[in-house]
Amino acid sequence: MTGKARYQAPALKKGLEIIELLAAAPKPLIMSDISTALGRSVSEIFRMLQVLEEHGYIARAEDGYRLTNRLFALGMSQPPIRDLASTALPVMQELARTSGQSCHLAVASGAEMVVIIAIEAPGLSGFAVRVGYRRPLNRSNSGRILLAFQSPQSRAAMLKAVEAADGTFDTQALIEQLDATVAAGGANAPSPLLTGIIDLSAPILVGNVARAALTIPYADGPANDATLEECSALVREAAQVIGAALSPIVATPSPRQEKDI
Repeated sequence: MTGKARYQAPALKKGLEIIELLAAAPKPLIMSDISTALGRSVSEIFRMLQVLEEHGYIARAEDGYRLTNRLFALGMSQPPIRDLASTALPVMQELARTSGQSCHLAVASGAEMVVIIAIEAPGLSGFAVRVGYRRPLNRSNSGRILLAFQSPQSRAAMLKAVEAADGTFDTQALIEQLDATVAAGGANAPSPLLTGIIDLSAPILVGNVARAALTIPYADGPANDATLEECSALVREAAQVIGAALSPIVATPSPRQEKDI
Protein backbone atom coordinates (compact mmCIF):
# COMPACT_ATOMS: atom_id res chain seq x y z
CA MET A 1 0.00 0.00 0.00
CA THR A 2 1.49 3.33 -1.02
CA GLY A 3 0.70 6.84 0.06
CA LYS A 4 -0.65 8.08 3.35
CA ALA A 5 -3.47 6.25 5.07
CA ARG A 6 -6.75 8.14 5.15
CA TYR A 7 -8.45 8.09 8.53
CA GLN A 8 -12.17 8.71 8.90
CA ALA A 9 -13.84 10.78 11.64
CA PRO A 10 -17.52 10.82 10.63
CA ALA A 11 -18.77 12.88 13.59
CA LEU A 12 -16.10 15.53 13.10
CA LYS A 13 -16.82 15.64 9.38
CA LYS A 14 -20.53 16.22 10.00
CA GLY A 15 -19.80 19.00 12.47
CA LEU A 16 -17.46 20.75 10.06
CA GLU A 17 -19.99 20.44 7.25
CA ILE A 18 -22.61 22.18 9.39
CA ILE A 19 -20.22 24.97 10.38
CA GLU A 20 -19.18 25.56 6.77
CA LEU A 21 -22.80 25.54 5.60
CA LEU A 22 -23.89 28.08 8.21
CA ALA A 23 -20.84 30.25 7.47
CA ALA A 24 -21.85 30.51 3.81
CA ALA A 25 -25.58 30.95 4.45
CA PRO A 26 -26.94 34.51 4.09
CA LYS A 27 -29.47 33.91 6.89
CA PRO A 28 -30.10 31.40 9.74
CA LEU A 29 -31.11 27.90 8.66
CA ILE A 30 -33.65 25.60 10.24
CA MET A 31 -32.83 21.95 10.90
CA SER A 32 -34.67 20.57 7.85
CA ASP A 33 -32.83 23.00 5.55
CA ILE A 34 -29.48 21.88 6.99
CA SER A 35 -30.47 18.22 6.61
CA THR A 36 -31.48 18.71 2.97
CA ALA A 37 -28.41 20.78 2.06
CA LEU A 38 -26.01 18.19 3.50
CA GLY A 39 -27.93 15.10 2.39
CA ARG A 40 -28.07 13.74 5.92
CA SER A 41 -30.96 12.58 8.09
CA VAL A 42 -32.61 14.94 10.56
CA SER A 43 -31.61 12.63 13.44
CA GLU A 44 -27.93 12.88 12.45
CA ILE A 45 -28.14 16.65 12.15
CA PHE A 46 -30.06 17.01 15.43
CA ARG A 47 -27.32 15.36 17.47
CA MET A 48 -24.57 17.45 15.86
CA LEU A 49 -26.51 20.69 16.30
CA GLN A 50 -26.93 19.94 19.99
CA VAL A 51 -23.21 19.40 20.49
CA LEU A 52 -22.21 22.49 18.48
CA GLU A 53 -24.72 24.60 20.41
CA GLU A 54 -23.52 23.27 23.78
CA HIS A 55 -19.94 24.24 22.90
CA GLY A 56 -20.96 27.71 21.73
CA TYR A 57 -20.12 27.38 18.02
CA ILE A 58 -23.72 27.92 16.89
CA ALA A 59 -26.79 29.59 18.38
CA ARG A 60 -30.48 28.82 17.90
CA ALA A 61 -33.23 31.41 17.47
CA GLU A 62 -36.80 31.34 16.17
CA ASP A 63 -35.64 31.70 12.57
CA GLY A 64 -33.02 28.93 12.75
CA TYR A 65 -29.39 28.24 13.55
CA ARG A 66 -26.51 30.65 12.97
CA LEU A 67 -22.80 30.72 13.71
CA THR A 68 -21.59 32.54 16.80
CA ASN A 69 -18.28 34.43 16.90
CA ARG A 70 -16.56 31.60 18.82
CA LEU A 71 -14.44 30.47 15.86
CA PHE A 72 -13.49 34.07 15.17
CA ALA A 73 -12.55 34.57 18.83
CA LEU A 74 -10.39 31.43 18.77
CA GLY A 75 -8.57 32.70 15.69
CA MET A 76 -8.04 36.09 17.31
CA SER A 77 -6.47 34.41 20.34
CA GLN A 78 -3.57 33.04 18.29
CA PRO A 79 -0.34 34.86 19.23
CA PRO A 80 0.37 36.47 15.81
CA ILE A 81 -3.16 37.86 15.48
CA ARG A 82 -3.40 38.75 19.17
CA ASP A 83 -0.13 40.71 18.99
CA LEU A 84 -1.26 42.45 15.81
CA ALA A 85 -4.60 43.41 17.34
CA SER A 86 -3.17 44.66 20.64
CA THR A 87 -0.53 46.72 18.81
CA ALA A 88 -2.89 48.16 16.20
CA LEU A 89 -5.86 49.03 18.41
CA PRO A 90 -4.53 52.18 20.16
CA VAL A 91 -2.99 53.46 16.91
CA MET A 92 -6.30 52.95 15.10
CA GLN A 93 -8.22 54.72 17.85
CA GLU A 94 -5.92 57.72 17.47
CA LEU A 95 -6.26 57.53 13.68
CA ALA A 96 -10.06 57.67 13.95
CA ARG A 97 -9.80 60.64 16.32
CA THR A 98 -7.39 62.69 14.20
CA SER A 99 -9.03 61.89 10.85
CA GLY A 100 -12.63 62.05 12.01
CA GLN A 101 -13.22 58.87 9.99
CA SER A 102 -13.74 55.21 10.80
CA CYS A 103 -10.97 52.71 10.06
CA HIS A 104 -10.54 48.96 9.93
CA LEU A 105 -7.80 46.34 9.84
CA ALA A 106 -7.96 43.32 7.52
CA VAL A 107 -5.87 40.17 7.16
CA ALA A 108 -5.77 37.49 4.48
CA SER A 109 -7.83 34.34 5.00
CA GLY A 110 -7.44 31.98 2.06
CA ALA A 111 -8.64 33.78 -1.07
CA GLU A 112 -10.42 36.45 0.99
CA MET A 113 -9.65 39.33 3.26
CA VAL A 114 -11.38 39.46 6.64
CA VAL A 115 -11.79 42.50 8.90
CA ILE A 116 -10.50 41.78 12.42
CA ILE A 117 -10.72 45.27 13.98
CA ALA A 118 -13.10 48.11 13.19
CA ILE A 119 -13.12 51.55 14.83
CA GLU A 120 -16.13 53.79 14.24
CA ALA A 121 -15.82 57.48 13.39
CA PRO A 122 -15.93 59.69 16.50
CA GLY A 123 -18.56 62.07 15.06
CA LEU A 124 -22.16 61.61 14.02
CA SER A 125 -21.33 60.75 10.41
CA GLY A 126 -19.08 58.21 8.77
CA PHE A 127 -19.13 54.72 7.34
CA ALA A 128 -17.90 51.71 9.31
CA VAL A 129 -17.22 48.12 8.21
CA ARG A 130 -18.23 45.40 10.67
CA VAL A 131 -15.75 42.97 12.21
CA GLY A 132 -15.84 39.65 10.36
CA TYR A 133 -16.66 41.24 7.00
CA ARG A 134 -15.17 39.20 4.15
CA ARG A 135 -14.53 39.88 0.49
CA PRO A 136 -12.37 38.24 -2.21
CA LEU A 137 -8.81 39.60 -2.13
CA ASN A 138 -9.03 40.90 -5.70
CA ARG A 139 -12.33 42.72 -5.10
CA SER A 140 -11.37 45.09 -2.29
CA ASN A 141 -8.71 47.72 -1.76
CA SER A 142 -7.60 46.03 1.47
CA GLY A 143 -7.37 42.68 -0.31
CA ARG A 144 -5.27 44.07 -3.13
CA ILE A 145 -2.92 45.62 -0.56
CA LEU A 146 -2.52 42.19 1.04
CA LEU A 147 -1.82 40.64 -2.37
CA ALA A 148 0.57 43.36 -3.50
CA PHE A 149 3.03 43.45 -0.61
CA GLN A 150 4.16 39.82 -0.58
CA SER A 151 7.19 37.87 -1.68
CA PRO A 152 6.93 36.68 -5.31
CA GLN A 153 6.29 33.10 -4.16
CA SER A 154 3.59 34.09 -1.66
CA ARG A 155 1.87 36.40 -4.12
CA ALA A 156 1.82 33.69 -6.78
CA ALA A 157 0.30 31.19 -4.34
CA MET A 158 -2.32 33.71 -3.21
CA LEU A 159 -3.20 34.60 -6.80
CA LYS A 160 -3.62 30.92 -7.57
CA ALA A 161 -6.09 30.61 -4.70
CA VAL A 162 -7.97 33.70 -5.88
CA GLU A 163 -8.14 32.38 -9.44
CA ALA A 164 -9.52 29.06 -8.17
CA ALA A 165 -12.22 30.87 -6.19
CA ASP A 166 -13.00 33.59 -8.74
CA GLY A 167 -11.58 33.20 -12.24
CA THR A 168 -13.65 35.99 -13.79
CA PHE A 169 -10.94 38.65 -13.83
CA ASP A 170 -7.89 39.63 -15.88
CA THR A 171 -4.93 38.24 -13.93
CA GLN A 172 -2.32 40.23 -15.83
CA ALA A 173 -4.20 43.49 -15.31
CA LEU A 174 -4.46 42.69 -11.60
CA ILE A 175 -0.71 42.00 -11.38
CA GLU A 176 0.02 45.36 -13.02
CA GLN A 177 -2.30 47.04 -10.51
CA LEU A 178 -0.54 45.28 -7.64
CA ASP A 179 2.89 46.37 -8.88
CA ALA A 180 1.66 49.97 -9.14
CA THR A 181 0.34 49.73 -5.58
CA VAL A 182 3.75 48.60 -4.33
CA ALA A 183 5.47 51.45 -6.16
CA ALA A 184 3.03 53.96 -4.61
CA GLY A 185 3.31 52.48 -1.11
CA GLY A 186 -0.46 52.05 -0.84
CA ALA A 187 -3.65 52.70 -2.78
CA ASN A 188 -6.84 54.76 -2.82
CA ALA A 189 -9.86 53.31 -4.63
CA PRO A 190 -13.63 53.77 -4.76
CA SER A 191 -15.54 51.45 -2.47
CA PRO A 192 -16.86 48.39 -4.34
CA LEU A 193 -20.08 48.58 -2.33
CA LEU A 194 -21.10 52.20 -1.76
CA THR A 195 -21.06 55.30 -3.95
CA GLY A 196 -19.23 58.25 -2.43
CA ILE A 197 -16.86 56.19 -0.26
CA ILE A 198 -13.14 56.15 -1.10
CA ASP A 199 -11.08 53.41 0.51
CA LEU A 200 -7.66 54.72 1.62
CA SER A 201 -5.41 51.75 2.33
CA ALA A 202 -1.84 51.09 3.43
CA PRO A 203 0.08 47.92 4.31
CA ILE A 204 1.20 46.93 7.79
CA LEU A 205 4.69 45.82 6.77
CA VAL A 206 6.84 43.42 8.76
CA GLY A 207 9.99 42.54 6.88
CA ASN A 208 8.63 44.10 3.65
CA VAL A 209 5.63 41.76 3.74
CA ALA A 210 2.06 42.90 4.41
CA ARG A 211 0.86 41.30 7.60
CA ALA A 212 -2.37 43.30 7.43
CA ALA A 213 -4.01 46.18 5.58
CA LEU A 214 -5.18 49.36 7.31
CA THR A 215 -8.04 51.20 5.62
CA ILE A 216 -10.08 54.36 6.09
CA PRO A 217 -13.39 54.22 4.19
CA TYR A 218 -13.37 57.97 3.55
CA ALA A 219 -16.79 59.62 3.56
CA ASP A 220 -16.71 63.18 2.22
CA GLY A 221 -18.82 65.88 3.81
CA PRO A 222 -18.82 69.49 5.02
CA ALA A 223 -18.24 68.48 8.65
CA ASN A 224 -15.04 66.51 7.95
CA ASP A 225 -12.06 67.10 10.20
CA ALA A 226 -9.52 66.28 7.48
CA THR A 227 -9.38 66.22 3.69
CA LEU A 228 -9.01 63.07 1.63
CA GLU A 229 -5.34 63.86 1.03
CA GLU A 230 -4.73 64.40 4.74
CA CYS A 231 -6.51 61.17 5.65
CA SER A 232 -4.50 59.27 3.05
CA ALA A 233 -1.30 60.52 4.68
CA LEU A 234 -2.64 59.72 8.16
CA VAL A 235 -3.51 56.12 7.33
CA ARG A 236 -0.05 55.54 5.85
CA GLU A 237 1.64 57.06 8.89
CA ALA A 238 -0.47 54.89 11.21
CA ALA A 239 0.36 51.77 9.19
CA GLN A 240 4.08 52.57 9.49
CA VAL A 241 3.78 53.02 13.26
CA ILE A 242 2.04 49.65 13.67
CA GLY A 243 4.52 47.90 11.36
CA ALA A 244 7.51 49.37 13.20
CA ALA A 245 6.08 48.23 16.55
CA LEU A 246 5.59 44.69 15.23
CA SER A 247 8.98 44.42 13.55
CA PRO A 248 11.73 42.67 15.49
CA ILE A 249 14.24 45.04 17.05
CA VAL A 250 17.66 44.65 15.46
CA ALA A 251 20.31 44.84 18.13
CA THR A 252 22.95 47.48 17.56
CA PRO A 253 26.45 45.97 17.80
CA SER A 254 28.59 47.20 20.65
CA PRO A 255 31.80 49.18 19.89
CA ARG A 256 33.84 46.04 20.72
CA GLN A 257 31.72 43.96 18.30
CA GLU A 258 32.15 46.60 15.58
CA LYS A 259 35.94 46.53 16.16
CA ASP A 260 35.98 42.76 15.96
CA ILE A 261 34.04 42.88 12.68
